[in-house]
Amino acid sequence: MEQLSQKIMPAKNLFERYAHLITHWQKALNIVSNRDVNNLWKRHIYDSAQLYFYLPKQAKVLVDFGSGGGFPALVLAILNQCLNGTLTDFYLIESDGKKCVFLQEASRELGINVHILNDRIENIQNLKADVITARGFAKLNRIIEYGLPFLKENTVFLLLKGKNVSEELKEIDSTVSIDCINGINEGYIVQISGVQKKC
Repeated sequence: MEQLSQKIMPAKNLFERYAHLITHWQKALNIVSNRDVNNLWKRHIYDSAQLYFYLPKQAKVLVDFGSGGGFPALVLAILNQCLNGTLTDFYLIESDGKKCVFLQEASRELGINVHILNDRIENIQNLKADVITARGFAKLNRIIEYGLPFLKENTVFLLLKGKNVSEELKEIDSTVSIDCINGINEGYIVQISGVQKKC
């Protein structure tokens, strides 16, 4: 955790402002679990931030499924700006209109340029991703299914999963490449590549 904290230090000010916004909006929107409000940094900001250091170097377009309060996509966009990253476009897909209002306000307040799509994933068309992210959204095989229309030749899925991920891994097509990396908070970073579109 200490090493991660040092790596993201250039973004500390923006993350503090982001945490303040979450706390301010929490009662109205329940952005995070109430038990996590006093543990935002470890439970949500650090947890999301760890993904940044596994992003493919060639990635330009990131699409996030079920963005909620901005985890992990808004955290990654903040880091991309503060660490002079190479990503050029962030698309945050969220079906809850109220949470989209929060995302729009947070991105405006923080000066972070992201595209917020208030819609269901299956309704989004003509959007291709270099990297697809999600956190606490759905089972792995379901995320892959949702991701098929967004695939480019070398699209990578970069997903945050809990400690029981082993059961979900058994359900994934054996032809894809999977790296399951120990993360913080007893969770895992699951990196999936080689997914092919169905005919």
